[in-house]
Amino acid sequence: MVMGLFDGLLGNATEANHEEVKQELASVLIPEEKINLAFKLVRDLVVFTDYRLIVVDKQGFTGKKVDYKTFPYKSISRFSVETAGHFDLDAELKIWVSGAAEPAQYLQFKKDKSITEIQQALALAILK
Repeated sequence: MVMGLFDGLLGNATEANHEEVKQELASVLIPEEKINLAFKLVRDLVVFTDYRLIVVDKQGFTGKKVDYKTFPYKSISRFSVETAGHFDLDAELKIWVSGAAEPAQYLQFKKDKSITEIQQALALAILK
């Protein structure tokens, strides 16, 4: 438990409980939409459903203000993953949507295996 909290504070993504995420996103999910994979980054979430990628950005000191970004898999044109190195400890994921020159979403992770799992899930979702 302490290590999970410590990982969250450092920005490492940890796999989130699907039932808890489903309850938290009850007003966002459509009927019968299933959560396939969910990661927690401190207070934020990266959620893969059977239809889309949802990025939940909790803002402000209390986290009551929430930005929900939805990326239907069919609109994601490309993505890039930059792994962490010896001196640059951050891994990065950038997501582009069709027609955009700049990334629509930029996520930063501390050095951990979650970035690999996330890019594999994203590749599976958009390439199938």
